[in-house]
Amino acid sequence: MNKPKIWLSSPHMGGSEQKYIQEAFDTNWIAPLGPNVNEFEKTLQNYLSTNKHIAALSAGTAALHLALKLAGVQAGDEVLCQSMTFSASANPITYEGGIPIFVDSERDTWNMSPDMLEKAIKDRMTKGKKPKAIIPVHLYGMPARMEQIIEIARHYRIPVIEDAAESLGSHINGQMTGTFGDYAILSFNGNKIITTSGGGALITSTQKEKEKAIFWATQARDVAPHYQHSEIGYNYRMSNILAGIGRGQMEVLDQRIAARRANFSFYQETLDNLPLNFLTEPEGFYANRWLTTILTDSYEQREKIRLALAAENIESRPLWKPMHRQPVFKDAPAYVNGVSDDLFDRGLCFPSGSNLTDVERERIVAVIKSCF
Repeated sequence: MNKPKIWLSSPHMGGSEQKYIQEAFDTNWIAPLGPNVNEFEKTLQNYLSTNKHIAALSAGTAALHLALKLAGVQAGDEVLCQSMTFSASANPITYEGGIPIFVDSERDTWNMSPDMLEKAIKDRMTKGKKPKAIIPVHLYGMPARMEQIIEIARHYRIPVIEDAAESLGSHINGQMTGTFGDYAILSFNGNKIITTSGGGALITSTQKEKEKAIFWATQARDVAPHYQHSEIGYNYRMSNILAGIGRGQMEVLDQRIAARRANFSFYQETLDNLPLNFLTEPEGFYANRWLTTILTDSYEQREKIRLALAAENIESRPLWKPMHRQPVFKDAPAYVNGVSDDLFDRGLCFPSGSNLTDVERERIVAVIKSCF
Protein backbone atom coordinates (compact mmCIF):
# COMPACT_ATOMS: atom_id res chain seq x y z
CA MET A 1 0.00 0.00 0.00
CA ASN A 2 1.28 3.48 -0.87
CA LYS A 3 2.13 5.67 2.08
CA PRO A 4 -0.05 8.78 2.58
CA LYS A 5 1.07 11.78 0.59
CA ILE A 6 2.86 14.58 2.44
CA TRP A 7 2.50 17.82 0.48
CA LEU A 8 4.99 20.66 0.32
CA SER A 9 2.44 23.24 1.47
CA SER A 10 -1.26 22.45 1.48
CA PRO A 11 -4.23 24.68 2.39
CA HIS A 12 -5.12 24.79 6.08
CA MET A 13 -8.59 26.01 6.98
CA GLY A 14 -9.26 27.66 10.31
CA GLY A 15 -12.99 27.01 10.82
CA SER A 16 -14.54 30.44 10.31
CA GLU A 17 -14.28 30.52 6.54
CA GLN A 18 -17.62 28.75 6.06
CA LYS A 19 -19.39 31.36 8.18
CA TYR A 20 -18.38 34.20 5.88
CA ILE A 21 -19.08 32.15 2.77
CA GLN A 22 -22.57 31.36 4.07
CA GLU A 23 -23.18 35.05 4.72
CA ALA A 24 -22.35 35.73 1.07
CA PHE A 25 -24.87 33.09 -0.04
CA ASP A 26 -27.53 34.23 2.42
CA THR A 27 -27.29 37.84 1.23
CA ASN A 28 -26.76 36.90 -2.45
CA TRP A 29 -23.42 38.75 -2.56
CA ILE A 30 -21.84 36.42 -5.11
CA ALA A 31 -20.41 39.10 -7.42
CA PRO A 32 -16.82 40.44 -7.33
CA LEU A 33 -17.70 43.05 -4.73
CA GLY A 34 -19.49 43.06 -1.40
CA PRO A 35 -19.04 43.18 2.37
CA ASN A 36 -16.46 40.39 2.54
CA VAL A 37 -14.23 42.15 0.00
CA ASN A 38 -14.37 45.42 1.94
CA GLU A 39 -13.77 43.76 5.30
CA PHE A 40 -10.94 41.58 3.97
CA GLU A 41 -9.17 44.68 2.69
CA LYS A 42 -9.64 46.43 6.05
CA THR A 43 -8.36 43.39 7.95
CA LEU A 44 -5.24 43.25 5.79
CA GLN A 45 -4.64 46.96 6.27
CA ASN A 46 -4.95 46.63 10.05
CA TYR A 47 -2.70 43.58 10.15
CA LEU A 48 0.01 45.37 8.19
CA SER A 49 -0.34 48.42 10.49
CA THR A 50 -0.26 50.70 7.49
CA ASN A 51 -2.02 53.75 6.10
CA LYS A 52 -1.52 52.37 2.60
CA HIS A 53 -4.52 51.26 0.57
CA ILE A 54 -5.37 47.66 -0.39
CA ALA A 55 -7.39 46.25 -3.28
CA ALA A 56 -8.31 42.55 -3.18
CA LEU A 57 -7.80 40.98 -6.60
CA SER A 58 -8.04 37.63 -8.36
CA ALA A 59 -4.31 36.82 -8.05
CA GLY A 60 -0.96 38.21 -6.99
CA THR A 61 -0.02 38.21 -10.68
CA ALA A 62 -2.97 40.49 -11.43
CA ALA A 63 -1.84 42.80 -8.63
CA LEU A 64 1.68 42.96 -10.05
CA HIS A 65 0.32 43.72 -13.52
CA LEU A 66 -1.73 46.63 -12.21
CA ALA A 67 1.19 47.89 -10.11
CA LEU A 68 3.31 48.04 -13.26
CA LYS A 69 0.55 50.01 -15.01
CA LEU A 70 0.34 52.42 -12.08
CA ALA A 71 4.11 52.85 -12.26
CA GLY A 72 3.70 53.87 -15.90
CA VAL A 73 5.44 50.90 -17.52
CA GLN A 74 4.83 50.86 -21.27
CA ALA A 75 6.12 49.03 -24.31
CA GLY A 76 9.91 49.15 -24.48
CA ASP A 77 10.40 50.20 -20.84
CA GLU A 78 12.91 48.25 -18.77
CA VAL A 79 12.00 46.84 -15.36
CA LEU A 80 14.60 45.48 -12.94
CA CYS A 81 13.39 42.20 -11.45
CA GLN A 82 14.91 39.77 -8.99
CA SER A 83 16.15 36.74 -10.92
CA MET A 84 15.75 34.25 -8.07
CA THR A 85 11.96 34.01 -8.00
CA PHE A 86 8.87 32.38 -9.49
CA SER A 87 8.04 33.42 -13.05
CA ALA A 88 4.92 35.29 -11.89
CA SER A 89 7.24 38.04 -10.63
CA ALA A 90 8.52 38.64 -14.15
CA ASN A 91 5.71 37.63 -16.52
CA PRO A 92 3.54 40.74 -15.98
CA ILE A 93 6.38 42.96 -17.18
CA THR A 94 5.82 41.50 -20.63
CA TYR A 95 2.05 42.05 -20.48
CA GLU A 96 2.64 45.76 -21.05
CA GLY A 97 5.44 45.17 -23.56
CA GLY A 98 8.13 45.90 -20.98
CA ILE A 99 11.58 44.33 -20.93
CA PRO A 100 12.65 42.42 -17.80
CA ILE A 101 16.21 43.04 -16.63
CA PHE A 102 17.23 40.41 -14.09
CA VAL A 103 19.27 41.12 -10.97
CA ASP A 104 21.00 38.42 -8.93
CA SER A 105 20.82 37.68 -5.21
CA GLU A 106 22.95 38.24 -2.13
CA ARG A 107 23.89 35.40 0.21
CA ASP A 108 22.33 36.53 3.48
CA THR A 109 18.68 36.57 2.36
CA TRP A 110 18.85 34.94 -1.12
CA ASN A 111 17.01 38.03 -2.37
CA MET A 112 17.95 40.92 -4.64
CA SER A 113 21.49 42.11 -4.03
CA PRO A 114 21.59 45.88 -3.41
CA ASP A 115 25.10 45.98 -4.89
CA MET A 116 24.01 44.20 -8.06
CA LEU A 117 20.91 46.40 -8.23
CA GLU A 118 22.93 49.61 -8.25
CA LYS A 119 25.37 48.12 -10.75
CA ALA A 120 22.45 47.27 -13.05
CA ILE A 121 20.90 50.74 -12.74
CA LYS A 122 24.16 52.49 -13.56
CA ASP A 123 24.83 50.24 -16.53
CA ARG A 124 21.33 50.61 -17.98
CA MET A 125 21.56 54.39 -17.63
CA THR A 126 24.88 54.47 -19.51
CA LYS A 127 22.99 52.71 -22.29
CA GLY A 128 20.36 55.45 -22.26
CA LYS A 129 17.66 53.28 -20.63
CA LYS A 130 16.72 54.37 -17.13
CA PRO A 131 14.71 51.53 -15.54
CA LYS A 132 11.03 52.27 -15.01
CA ALA A 133 10.57 50.14 -11.86
CA ILE A 134 12.30 47.71 -9.49
CA ILE A 135 10.74 44.42 -8.32
CA PRO A 136 12.44 42.85 -5.29
CA VAL A 137 10.95 39.62 -3.89
CA HIS A 138 10.78 38.33 -0.30
CA LEU A 139 11.70 34.76 -1.18
CA TYR A 140 10.19 31.93 0.91
CA GLY A 141 9.08 34.52 3.47
CA MET A 142 12.58 35.93 4.11
CA PRO A 143 12.55 39.73 3.73
CA ALA A 144 14.81 41.31 1.16
CA ARG A 145 17.25 44.10 2.11
CA MET A 146 14.47 46.64 1.69
CA GLU A 147 16.11 49.54 3.51
CA GLN A 148 19.11 49.47 1.17
CA ILE A 149 16.97 48.79 -1.91
CA ILE A 150 14.64 51.68 -1.11
CA GLU A 151 17.61 54.00 -0.53
CA ILE A 152 19.05 53.13 -3.94
CA ALA A 153 15.65 53.46 -5.62
CA ARG A 154 15.05 56.89 -4.08
CA HIS A 155 18.50 58.09 -5.16
CA TYR A 156 17.75 57.23 -8.77
CA ARG A 157 14.04 58.09 -8.49
CA ILE A 158 12.78 54.69 -9.57
CA PRO A 159 9.53 53.29 -8.04
CA VAL A 160 9.70 50.01 -6.13
CA ILE A 161 7.08 47.28 -6.56
CA GLU A 162 7.51 44.97 -3.57
CA ASP A 163 6.65 41.33 -4.27
CA ALA A 164 5.48 40.12 -0.87
CA ALA A 165 3.56 37.15 -2.29
CA GLU A 166 5.36 34.70 0.00
CA SER A 167 5.98 36.91 3.03
CA LEU A 168 2.71 37.96 4.68
CA GLY A 169 3.57 38.40 8.36
CA SER A 170 7.30 38.86 7.85
CA HIS A 171 8.90 42.12 8.97
CA ILE A 172 12.11 44.11 9.30
CA ASN A 173 12.58 45.88 12.64
CA GLY A 174 8.82 45.69 13.12
CA GLN A 175 7.83 47.10 9.71
CA MET A 176 5.78 44.59 7.76
CA THR A 177 6.82 43.45 4.32
CA GLY A 178 4.45 44.89 1.76
CA THR A 179 4.68 48.38 3.27
CA PHE A 180 8.15 49.43 2.09
CA GLY A 181 7.60 49.92 -1.63
CA ASP A 182 5.66 52.48 -3.62
CA TYR A 183 3.48 49.51 -4.52
CA ALA A 184 3.34 45.95 -3.20
CA ILE A 185 1.55 42.72 -3.89
CA LEU A 186 0.32 39.78 -1.82
CA SER A 187 -0.73 36.30 -2.91
CA PHE A 188 -3.37 34.02 -1.44
CA ASN A 189 -2.80 31.09 -3.77
CA GLY A 190 -3.65 27.63 -2.45
CA ASN A 191 -0.12 26.92 -1.22
CA LYS A 192 0.51 30.24 0.54
CA ILE A 193 0.61 30.81 4.29
CA ILE A 194 -3.09 31.72 4.10
CA THR A 195 -5.29 31.20 1.06
CA THR A 196 -8.46 32.41 -0.60
CA SER A 197 -8.25 29.42 -2.97
CA GLY A 198 -7.01 31.82 -5.63
CA GLY A 199 -6.44 35.48 -5.01
CA GLY A 200 -4.10 38.33 -4.28
CA ALA A 201 -3.97 41.96 -3.23
CA LEU A 202 -2.44 45.19 -4.47
CA ILE A 203 -1.07 47.69 -1.96
CA THR A 204 -0.91 51.30 -3.14
CA SER A 205 0.35 54.50 -1.54
CA THR A 206 -2.79 56.56 -2.26
CA GLN A 207 -6.54 56.07 -2.42
CA LYS A 208 -6.52 57.50 -5.95
CA GLU A 209 -4.16 54.73 -7.08
CA LYS A 210 -6.36 52.09 -5.47
CA GLU A 211 -9.42 53.47 -7.24
CA LYS A 212 -7.60 53.48 -10.57
CA ALA A 213 -6.51 49.87 -10.04
CA ILE A 214 -10.07 48.80 -9.21
CA PHE A 215 -11.30 50.65 -12.32
CA TRP A 216 -8.89 48.62 -14.46
CA ALA A 217 -9.70 45.43 -12.52
CA THR A 218 -13.41 45.73 -13.29
CA GLN A 219 -13.12 46.07 -17.08
CA ALA A 220 -12.45 49.85 -17.06
CA ARG A 221 -16.08 50.77 -17.50
CA ASP A 222 -16.63 54.52 -17.87
CA VAL A 223 -19.28 56.35 -15.86
CA ALA A 224 -22.25 56.11 -18.22
CA PRO A 225 -25.73 54.55 -18.26
CA HIS A 226 -24.53 52.26 -21.04
CA TYR A 227 -21.39 50.17 -21.38
CA GLN A 228 -18.63 52.49 -22.52
CA HIS A 229 -14.86 51.95 -22.32
CA SER A 230 -12.09 54.46 -22.97
CA GLU A 231 -9.31 52.22 -21.65
CA ILE A 232 -8.46 48.52 -21.76
CA GLY A 233 -9.68 46.78 -18.63
CA TYR A 234 -9.33 43.39 -16.98
CA ASN A 235 -11.41 40.94 -14.97
CA TYR A 236 -9.14 41.04 -11.91
CA ARG A 237 -11.37 41.78 -8.88
CA MET A 238 -11.68 39.23 -6.06
CA SER A 239 -15.13 37.72 -5.53
CA ASN A 240 -17.09 38.22 -2.33
CA ILE A 241 -17.05 34.45 -1.72
CA LEU A 242 -13.27 34.13 -1.93
CA ALA A 243 -12.86 37.21 0.24
CA GLY A 244 -14.98 35.41 2.83
CA ILE A 245 -12.42 32.60 2.89
CA GLY A 246 -9.75 35.27 3.35
CA ARG A 247 -11.53 36.79 6.33
CA GLY A 248 -11.63 33.41 8.02
CA GLN A 249 -7.98 32.75 7.20
CA MET A 250 -6.87 36.09 8.64
CA GLU A 251 -8.28 35.03 12.01
CA VAL A 252 -5.65 32.27 12.22
CA LEU A 253 -2.73 33.92 10.38
CA ASP A 254 -0.58 34.33 13.48
CA GLN A 255 -1.12 30.66 14.33
CA ARG A 256 -0.12 29.66 10.81
CA ILE A 257 3.08 31.68 11.03
CA ALA A 258 3.90 30.14 14.41
CA ALA A 259 3.40 26.65 12.99
CA ARG A 260 5.61 27.35 9.96
CA ARG A 261 8.34 28.74 12.16
CA ALA A 262 8.02 25.70 14.42
CA ASN A 263 8.56 23.48 11.37
CA PHE A 264 11.76 25.36 10.59
CA SER A 265 13.01 24.99 14.16
CA PHE A 266 12.18 21.28 14.15
CA TYR A 267 14.15 20.63 10.97
CA GLN A 268 17.05 22.75 12.12
CA GLU A 269 17.29 21.03 15.51
CA THR A 270 16.78 17.44 14.36
CA LEU A 271 19.14 17.72 11.39
CA ASP A 272 21.85 19.82 13.02
CA ASN A 273 24.46 17.05 12.76
CA LEU A 274 24.10 16.80 8.97
CA PRO A 275 25.90 18.93 6.34
CA LEU A 276 22.82 21.02 5.58
CA ASN A 277 22.78 24.83 5.70
CA PHE A 278 19.59 26.59 6.81
CA LEU A 279 18.76 30.17 5.83
CA THR A 280 18.99 32.20 9.05
CA GLU A 281 17.48 35.59 9.76
CA PRO A 282 19.75 38.65 9.64
CA GLU A 283 19.56 40.91 12.69
CA GLY A 284 16.20 42.70 12.85
CA PHE A 285 14.61 40.37 10.29
CA TYR A 286 11.60 38.17 11.04
CA ALA A 287 10.62 35.57 8.43
CA ASN A 288 7.24 33.85 8.33
CA ARG A 289 9.11 30.69 7.16
CA TRP A 290 6.50 30.00 4.49
CA LEU A 291 8.80 27.22 3.30
CA THR A 292 11.77 25.72 5.12
CA THR A 293 14.70 25.74 2.71
CA ILE A 294 18.18 24.21 2.91
CA LEU A 295 21.42 24.14 0.97
CA THR A 296 23.19 20.83 0.49
CA ASP A 297 26.86 20.33 -0.35
CA SER A 298 26.21 19.49 -3.99
CA TYR A 299 23.64 19.03 -6.73
CA GLU A 300 24.05 15.26 -6.36
CA GLN A 301 23.26 15.38 -2.64
CA ARG A 302 20.23 17.56 -3.25
CA GLU A 303 18.88 15.13 -5.80
CA LYS A 304 19.57 12.16 -3.55
CA ILE A 305 17.40 13.70 -0.82
CA ARG A 306 14.67 14.85 -3.21
CA LEU A 307 14.36 11.46 -4.89
CA ALA A 308 14.42 9.61 -1.56
CA LEU A 309 11.55 11.78 -0.31
CA ALA A 310 9.63 11.27 -3.56
CA ALA A 311 10.05 7.50 -3.25
CA GLU A 312 8.29 7.76 0.13
CA ASN A 313 5.45 9.88 -1.35
CA ILE A 314 6.80 13.07 0.24
CA GLU A 315 6.82 16.23 -1.87
CA SER A 316 9.88 18.48 -1.89
CA ARG A 317 11.07 20.97 -4.48
CA PRO A 318 14.33 22.47 -5.72
CA LEU A 319 14.68 26.20 -5.11
CA TRP A 320 13.37 28.46 -7.86
CA LYS A 321 15.22 28.22 -11.14
CA PRO A 322 16.53 31.75 -11.75
CA MET A 323 14.72 33.76 -14.38
CA HIS A 324 17.94 34.41 -16.30
CA ARG A 325 18.14 30.64 -16.88
CA GLN A 326 14.55 30.24 -18.05
CA PRO A 327 14.07 29.50 -21.77
CA VAL A 328 11.32 32.09 -22.10
CA PHE A 329 13.71 34.84 -20.89
CA LYS A 330 16.88 33.62 -22.59
CA ASP A 331 17.35 36.93 -24.42
CA ALA A 332 16.69 39.19 -21.41
CA PRO A 333 19.65 41.16 -20.02
CA ALA A 334 20.85 39.93 -16.63
CA TYR A 335 23.30 41.08 -13.97
CA VAL A 336 24.48 37.93 -12.25
CA ASN A 337 27.06 37.06 -9.63
CA GLY A 338 26.59 33.28 -9.43
CA VAL A 339 24.58 33.27 -6.20
CA SER A 340 21.18 32.29 -7.62
CA ASP A 341 22.78 29.70 -9.91
CA ASP A 342 24.39 28.07 -6.89
CA LEU A 343 21.20 28.25 -4.84
CA PHE A 344 19.25 26.51 -7.58
CA ASP A 345 21.86 23.78 -7.97
CA ARG A 346 22.14 22.94 -4.25
CA GLY A 347 18.91 24.12 -2.64
CA LEU A 348 15.78 22.23 -1.62
CA CYS A 349 12.42 23.09 -0.03
CA PHE A 350 11.14 20.72 2.66
CA PRO A 351 7.43 20.10 3.39
CA SER A 352 6.37 23.10 5.46
CA GLY A 353 2.59 23.15 5.79
CA SER A 354 1.13 24.53 9.01
CA ASN A 355 -0.98 21.35 9.20
CA LEU A 356 1.99 18.94 9.31
CA THR A 357 1.63 16.43 12.15
CA ASP A 358 4.42 15.27 14.45
CA VAL A 359 4.21 11.82 12.84
CA GLU A 360 4.62 13.34 9.38
CA ARG A 361 7.58 15.45 10.43
CA GLU A 362 9.32 12.46 11.98
CA ARG A 363 8.70 10.48 8.80
CA ILE A 364 10.24 13.25 6.69
CA VAL A 365 13.32 13.56 8.90
CA ALA A 366 13.88 9.81 8.92
CA VAL A 367 14.04 9.78 5.13
CA ILE A 368 16.44 12.74 5.04
CA LYS A 369 18.75 11.12 7.60
CA SER A 370 18.82 7.91 5.59
CA CYS A 371 20.51 9.85 2.77
CA PHE A 372 23.68 10.39 4.82
